[in-house]
Amino acid sequence: MTRYMIQVRATAMSEAGDFPDDPTLLPRMMAFHDEMAKAGVLLDGAGLQPSSQGFRVQYDAAGQAGVMDGPFAESKELIAGFTTIQVRSREEALEWSRRFPNPVGDNAPAV
Repeated sequence: MTRYMIQVRATAMSEAGDFPDDPTLLPRMMAFHDEMAKAGVLLDGAGLQPSSQGFRVQYDAAGQAGVMDGPFAESKELIAGFTTIQVRSREEALEWSRRFPNPVGDNAPAV
């Protein structure tokens, strides 16, 4: 068995702390996670806070840790949520991933 992570990339909307207007999105995502749990492949899944609530730990050349508070400008590199699954193959991971509800709503481009 191999673990895979389905990442939900941050958008301007998620960074603002807003959720898509689609009232069916959250129930569909919950149902899909429930389906994965019943199939025995779901390990974990959650949404994350906007980067304005976060921080990064960076180390300088001497190995000293410094902390940089969010928000972070490059939202395309940020993750707004994740789902970790454990499946038999890459192909099975792709099957589950292709069925994942579009996190920005069905009428928006996929992330």
